[in-house]
Amino acid sequence: MTAVIRGIGVCVPPKIVTNDDISKTLDTSDLWIRERTGIERRYMVDGEISTMDLAIKAGLRAIESAQTNKIDMVIVATTSPERLCPAVAPEVADKMGLKGVAAYDITSACAGFVYGMATAKGFVESGIADTVLLIGAEAFTKFVNKDDRTTWPIFGDGAGAMVIGKGEPDELGAIGQFDLGADGSLSDALCTHAGGARQRVKDSLGQHAQSHAYYLSMNGRVVYENAVSQMTQSSLKAVRQNDLTIEELDWMIGHQANIRILQTVAYELDLPECKVASNIADHGNTLTASIPLLLNDYAHSNQLKPGQKLLITAFGAGFSWGSTVVTWPDLRTYQKEWN
Repeated sequence: MTAVIRGIGVCVPPKIVTNDDISKTLDTSDLWIRERTGIERRYMVDGEISTMDLAIKAGLRAIESAQTNKIDMVIVATTSPERLCPAVAPEVADKMGLKGVAAYDITSACAGFVYGMATAKGFVESGIADTVLLIGAEAFTKFVNKDDRTTWPIFGDGAGAMVIGKGEPDELGAIGQFDLGADGSLSDALCTHAGGARQRVKDSLGQHAQSHAYYLSMNGRVVYENAVSQMTQSSLKAVRQNDLTIEELDWMIGHQANIRILQTVAYELDLPECKVASNIADHGNTLTASIPLLLNDYAHSNQLKPGQKLLITAFGAGFSWGSTVVTWPDLRTYQKEWN
């Protein structure tokens, strides 16, 4: 018995922000953003829409895709929680009508959905849960400084969900073995310095943080170099662990952080660029939501075919990274739009 993907669902907020929109308030341009990131536009939360709202819509669509109403556990991977306490997953489960099921959050930034897949696989294959609803949901633009030219153009909001249940190793949708890793020595290269216990201790000593410390800061060069290196090495390990070769892969489903990272990883893997899936132009970096959003976009447009071998790989703050291989199933997919 192994864990298999039974359903997928996604959601994006209605507001679209283009590079030209961003250029009106920052010293940047559409060309500058596109050349360095591959991003042309992104969806952003507005009004009263938050992480929980996106998670609920994506989760309900995934359950509909799986054609089931039996969920034993809800896992929400997010870097933009509703509150520091409690976790958002129990509230998401409650509002979805999943009364009394196990529910909790995980935080591993942009690698969070891959870590969530590994966690869900473990619960299913150990017999603790028959069916897990995994959701990656982000309203992360609320945690990014609108005056920061380095970070504000990069991020978008959205949510994606998978229903993961019991199956057989040779079944479509089978989730393979994982390679996971982390390097905490470089945590400061991509982090939000204030808001947690560390800053609260400093506050008590009179060492108050400046306002910009409550937003994301990034050392782009360090992030780029480590993302390429770790995603490449992790991908190679995952492919070997699953008794495959790079030549046997049909698609690389990489976390959508930067088109140049994806292209360089593919080059290092000797993977043809035509096998690199990407929707970063339309979404930007949606952190934990990026992989399910990409899978849904490609499946909904019939670019993903049942039986194809997918390398799924991600890298995020922490630093943390992870990779696995999936045999794509025959799934019912739905639109990503809010309504």
